[in-house]
Amino acid sequence: MVRCGIIIFLTDKTIQPVELALAVEQRGLDALFLPEHTHIPVGSTSPFMADGVVPEFYKRTYDPLVALAACAAVTERITLATGICLVTERDPITLAKEVASLDLLSNGRVLLGIGAGWNADEMENHGTRFESRWKVLRERIMAMKTIWCEDEPEFHGEFVDFDPMWSYPKPSQMGGPPIWLGANSKWTPDRVADYADGWMPINGRPGGGTIEMLKSACERRGRDFSEIGLGLFMAPMNEAEANARIAEGYTDMIFAVAAEDRDSVLTNLDRIADFATKIRG
Repeated sequence: MVRCGIIIFLTDKTIQPVELALAVEQRGLDALFLPEHTHIPVGSTSPFMADGVVPEFYKRTYDPLVALAACAAVTERITLATGICLVTERDPITLAKEVASLDLLSNGRVLLGIGAGWNADEMENHGTRFESRWKVLRERIMAMKTIWCEDEPEFHGEFVDFDPMWSYPKPSQMGGPPIWLGANSKWTPDRVADYADGWMPINGRPGGGTIEMLKSACERRGRDFSEIGLGLFMAPMNEAEANARIAEGYTDMIFAVAAEDRDSVLTNLDRIADFATKIRG
C-alpha cells in the first residue's frame, strides 16, 4: 500500500513542530518531511520561483534535525524525514552523529532525504564550491555510511579525510537510515543507484530523470531496483493523476502543506488525510 506523508517549511511563524507531528500521526499519515536552509544570503534569487524572489519562509526554517528530535519525543509511528538535508553545507562527522542519535532515539524512524542544493552563495558560505557540490555530497554520504557501519571507521577522500576513530551511537537501522536523493536531472538515476536507497523527484519539475533510467542504472551497478524507494515530492492532489503516478511505481506520495498559520495547516492536513484514504484503496 502506498505511503502518504507531508512536506512543510516549518518556521517560527507557523504551527509548532510538536503539535504538527502529533496531528500527522493522529490523522493516520505516514511521514513528516522537513526541509533545510541554514540561512539565505541577502540578494539571493531562486530559479524555481516564477519571479525569482525567495519566499519569506525560506529565511526562517527550523533546523530539521532539531525539530524532528522534538517530534520524535511525542510520536511513536511516523517516519521522521529530511526533505531535504543539505549535506553540502554540513560537516559529515557531526551529521553522522546527529542522524545516528535521532535514529536511535526514535527507534529507527529516520529517513534521510538529501540534496546538493541550488543556492550557490549559501553553500559557498559553508566552504563548498557550487561546481563541486555533487562530488562533495557523494563523498560525505560515503563517509557517513562508513561511520555508521564500522567500529573504527576511517575515510580518505578528496573532500573528507579522517583516520581511524570511534563514533557512537550507531543508528538503530542497520547500516544507517535509508538515504533518498531529491533531484530531477538526467544524472540523478545513476547517482541514486550509486549511493542512495531511494529517489524523490519533485512532481512537475522538468529535469530528464525517469524511472526507466533508474532501472537501467541499477542494472549497471548491480543494484536490486525493487529495493529502491520511490517518493514523489509535491504529489498531486488529483485522484486520477495520483493513481497514475502510483501505477508508475511510486511507493510514497509526499504532499505539500503551505507554511501558513496553525489553523490553515491543520485544515490542509485534514484534506490530505481524506485524500490519502482514497488513493490507498
